[in-house]
Amino acid sequence: MSSKKETENDSSQSEGDEMAGASSVSAPSSSNVIPKDEHTSESSDDEGGSTIEMLRRYMVQKLGLHENDDAEEPKPKILDDVSIQGVINFIKDGKCKKIITMAGAGISTSSGIPDFRSPGSGLYDNLAKYNLPHPTAIFEIGFFRENPKPFFALAKELYPGVFKPTPCHYFLKLLNEKGLLLRHYTQNIDTLERVAGLPGEKLIEAHGTFHTSHCLGCRKSFEQEWVKEHVFSDSVPKCDECNNIVKPDIVFFGENLPHRFYISSQQDFPQCDLLIIMGSSLTVEPFASLIEQVPKNCPRLLINRTKAGQRSSVMAFLGMGSGLDFDAEGNTRDVAWLGDCDDGCLELARGLGWEGELRKLIADGHAGIDTSKTLCKDGDNNTKQKNKNVKL
Repeated sequence: MSSKKETENDSSQSEGDEMAGASSVSAPSSSNVIPKDEHTSESSDDEGGSTIEMLRRYMVQKLGLHENDDAEEPKPKILDDVSIQGVINFIKDGKCKKIITMAGAGISTSSGIPDFRSPGSGLYDNLAKYNLPHPTAIFEIGFFRENPKPFFALAKELYPGVFKPTPCHYFLKLLNEKGLLLRHYTQNIDTLERVAGLPGEKLIEAHGTFHTSHCLGCRKSFEQEWVKEHVFSDSVPKCDECNNIVKPDIVFFGENLPHRFYISSQQDFPQCDLLIIMGSSLTVEPFASLIEQVPKNCPRLLINRTKAGQRSSVMAFLGMGSGLDFDAEGNTRDVAWLGDCDDGCLELARGLGWEGELRKLIADGHAGIDTSKTLCKDGDNNTKQKNKNVKL
């Protein structure tokens, strides 16, 4: 179920398209069907339902799939109201102590960082100036080894330290300060969770981070500031030991996710008692499948501009899959709040009575960042003046 801001999902398919795969299944022969008359009309609906159920079971069997054992069991009522208010009530009633949050690029867009896939404004739609063979090449490890310059040119535009955390990032910090956050899983590489003050042990950077870097050859580690100096001087960072490229520890296409992602997710998600997903299209695996690893009595809240992570109608028809079931009959745990992520977090904070605390965290955090930038700028100016005096 969705909030009043719900809009139609553009990616939904027609029911006819979803059933196209069943067109080759043989239906019962017409010779076995009793002609409809006054004695049989009452049973026509039952016969139709039985035929659909037969088709479903036939497809499950032929595709070698396993049905959910509890598909026919009534679903327990989890939220008293399947809305963001129901989630607020769930938290206020003390029913969750181990909240897991998942985030994508949508939580950082208000800071000025573009997301990847939004038409027109997304990162992939604005890479023509780098003369790439295709947009995703900039994050492909094979292409990077051959030509790292486009990536480091883009990195200069997106590098941590240029942007401020958003209300979403400070909401995560507030959840942690309230003792409710088990872990935050992010697809983002911007390190804004760290800038907002979220402790490293609470953070799983599934797609890596700019926070650390390693040589592609000898694996020597390098500090973020050292790499930043090279990036902002428009030079490709090279290892002082073997002269190989030094790459920030972000995950490129063709690379494995961090080991900690797999270990922590196996331990964390079975304990989760509330899952909050923010600003993610839930299309990139294996991150997207994390939503299926929480217990069946765990509420799941999506805060996003559009619905995402839904179980397809085909899988629902087959009684398979465990994606988000916002519109399913009997759903009492999956909520879609559609709108900007910052507004969604502020609405949660307002309902929980935390809005004042959240706004203070934002104001103090941004003021601290501005002060640090001023001090750094003054320090750079002093250094330049000293160098000028020495030359004189």
